Amino acid sequence: MATTAQLFEEPFDADEYIERLAWRTPGGGSKGGAEAFDPKRLLEEFENHIEELKQLDEKIQRRVEKLEHQCHREAKEFAHKVQDLQRSNQVAFQHFQELDEHISYVATKVCHLGDQLEGVNTPRQRAVEAQRLMTYFNEFLDGDLRSDVFNNPDKIKEAADIIQKLHLIAQELPFDRFADVKAKIASKYHDLERQLIQEFTVAQRRGEIGRMREVAAVLLHFKGYAHCVDVYIKQCQEGAYIRNDVFEDTAVLCQRVNKQVGEVFSSPETVMAKLIQNIFENKLQAHVREKLDETRHSDVEQYLKNLYDLYTRTTALATKLTEFNLGSDKHTFLSKLIKSIFSSYLESYIDMEREYLRTRGAMILQRYYDSKNHQKRLIGTGSIQELKERIRQRTNLPLGPIIDTHGETFLSPELVVNLLQETRHAFERCHRLSDPSDLPKNAFSIFLLLVDHLCVEHIDYALEIGLSAIPSPDAKNANLYFLDVVQQANSIFHLFDKQFNDQLMPLISSSPKLAECLQKKKEVIEQMEVKLDTGIDRTINCMVGQMKHILATEQKKTDFRPEDENNVMIQYTAACSKVCAYVSRQVEHVRKSMDGKNVDTVLTELGVRFHRLIHEHLQQYSYSSMGGMLAICDVAEYRRCAKDFRVPLVLQLFDTLHALCNLLVVAPDNLKQVCSGEQLTNLDRNLLHAFVQLRVDYRSARLGRHFS
Repeated sequence: MATTAQLFEEPFDADEYIERLAWRTPGGGSKGGAEAFDPKRLLEEFENHIEELKQLDEKIQRRVEKLEHQCHREAKEFAHKVQDLQRSNQVAFQHFQELDEHISYVATKVCHLGDQLEGVNTPRQRAVEAQRLMTYFNEFLDGDLRSDVFNNPDKIKEAADIIQKLHLIAQELPFDRFADVKAKIASKYHDLERQLIQEFTVAQRRGEIGRMREVAAVLLHFKGYAHCVDVYIKQCQEGAYIRNDVFEDTAVLCQRVNKQVGEVFSSPETVMAKLIQNIFENKLQAHVREKLDETRHSDVEQYLKNLYDLYTRTTALATKLTEFNLGSDKHTFLSKLIKSIFSSYLESYIDMEREYLRTRGAMILQRYYDSKNHQKRLIGTGSIQELKERIRQRTNLPLGPIIDTHGETFLSPELVVNLLQETRHAFERCHRLSDPSDLPKNAFSIFLLLVDHLCVEHIDYALEIGLSAIPSPDAKNANLYFLDVVQQANSIFHLFDKQFNDQLMPLISSSPKLAECLQKKKEVIEQMEVKLDTGIDRTINCMVGQMKHILATEQKKTDFRPEDENNVMIQYTAACSKVCAYVSRQVEHVRKSMDGKNVDTVLTELGVRFHRLIHEHLQQYSYSSMGGMLAICDVAEYRRCAKDFRVPLVLQLFDTLHALCNLLVVAPDNLKQVCSGEQLTNLDRNLLHAFVQLRVDYRSARLGRHFS
């Protein structure tokens, strides 16, 4: 049976069970095993094992029945116990209810008895207290204070309680009959009050917190309690301001006192608020007045810096002080304290700021022009200037004498940085010192000053000088500096725009002043763009005039009708070489002076005029066969130069011009085929005919018949 039990190991598998049983039986293994397979023995073993399993099943069944019977018996016993416990619990609950009712009844009786006793005892205590006070009052009436409580210094607390009550009683007595006793009580009242304050002062100096708390509790009912608080505040500040930083000293002092004041006074928030008010109205106000009044009229720049610094540090200190308990509305309380210190200075702040910026900006500008030994010209205003501007825009002609600036742009990055730096500081001060309702208006006024100094007095003036310095298109070897003015003006305006977005926009973004600022900025940009466009256009005219001058002086008629057709050794003419070199320099100059899409716009305009000039120039000559080849070489070089523009339109124009030049050399019989080519088929027939007429063999070869 033990062997059988071992075969029932978990997890049970019937097939595995049979295999293990056969393996344990001698002769029950496979035929290839150590012993011969004996089926009879295996059958006998299986039959014996089946019998064992039956016996085991009967044994287990008997055990299960026994356990079930035992479980039923124990369940019945447990149910009886639960019923007994429930009956016991019901009895106990009834007893508890009875006890609770009895306790309630007794408590009611006790309360009633207590009320009766209190009703008897309270009048008795009042009578005793009244009798005691009458006894002390009689002593004052007799003028002889015999009681130990008034003569023993250790009983000053009890004496203070008595005299405080007597003082209240004396207030109700008629003056004519009790004037003398009232005076004596008042004298004793003030004497005790003075003694208590003196004792509080001594305890504070010794650091005896417990004694300070006791004396403060006694003085709480005296009129001199406020004086006690004043003494405490005064002594707290003794030796607290030993450094030069009054703000840091104040923060440390308040941090220290805040821990102590809660241990001494019954209303620490009131005492703490009074301490802070005392510091603001005395220490801080005196410090601010000293710092600002000494520079208000002598050094406005330093005055504004000091005002900004002092106001910033004061508000930062107030933010730290909000950590303490100062009452229900501590933010309003601290704001009023700050306003009481700075109100007189903040009222006149923006006027002083504007006057300082106006003076400072004018000084920076004048200092720059003085360094250049330049006497600033007076730029006209009003209707005459507007008329000149309209004429210049429509005719592109210089109005007034041409000025030689010797390459000076009259734009200074250093000056611009100084102006923007001053304005940045002004915006920061404006943000901090302006009332929220006045902030957009004040910021806009500062912006107008920046526009006046930077955009009008500096950039616009430089553009006017630059326009006046642009030579006429007929000038020879002209130096073109206006592109340098454009480059620097663009760089400066980027800085101006950055400050507009970073400094000004946050101050006005949610106010009606935003529209005014944007409109003013738009007007400034448009005025500058008009002058920049005019100057660039006239500069391009000068470039084209310079090219025209090179062609006029360098190009010879014999270049395209050489005397010896068979002895032409050059790749392109000298005029072409010089023009291409000049154009390449100007293209590079434009790229350095412009940015973004402006580069393509200007180069497109320059390229179109360059093409027009070459086109018109080529039509001034007549061409032999070899001269036509040389013209094609020149145009090829011009086209190579046009690639530097990186503008598809310009390259297309020169490609077409190159195709037109092929008409100068193509065989007469192929003219019609060439004119029908991809690049020439869309051109005007008169233009094609005009180019063919430039050939020296036009009449002899009767080429005109191809266009009839």
